[in-house]
Amino acid sequence: QVQLVESGGGLVQPGGSLRLSCAASGSIFRFNDMGWYRQAPGKQRELVATISSGGRINYADFVKGRFTISRDNAKNTVYLQMNSLKSEDTAVYYCHAWGGFSSWGQGTQVTVSS
Repeated sequence: QVQLVESGGGLVQPGGSLRLSCAASGSIFRFNDMGWYRQAPGKQRELVATISSGGRINYADFVKGRFTISRDNAKNTVYLQMNSLKSEDTAVYYCHAWGGFSSWGQGTQVTVSS
C-alpha cells in the first residue's frame, strides 16, 4: 500500500501562485503513475494533471498554461506548481497514485480569494 501526504495548500489572492507537494512512501515510487485531482464544494472530483512513471504528462484544459506537474523520483515526491490562480481554482486538491493499486492522499485546501 502507498501512503500519500499532500502539503502546500493555503489562501492566495487571485493571480497568485502556490506549489503543492505530495510525498509518497510504501512503494517503488518511480514505477508509479501520479496525478493531482481536485474537488470543489458541491462538485465531483476532477482530474487536474497526471504524470506517468515515464514522464508523460497530461493536463485538464482548464489548467493548461497555468499549472505544471513534475516529479522527483529521488525524493519520492510529485509537485503541482499553480500560477495565475483564479477563484474557480478553489478546491481541495488530492494526490493520487496508481499502478496495480490505487491510493489517495488526505487532500489539501486551496482557497483563491481577495
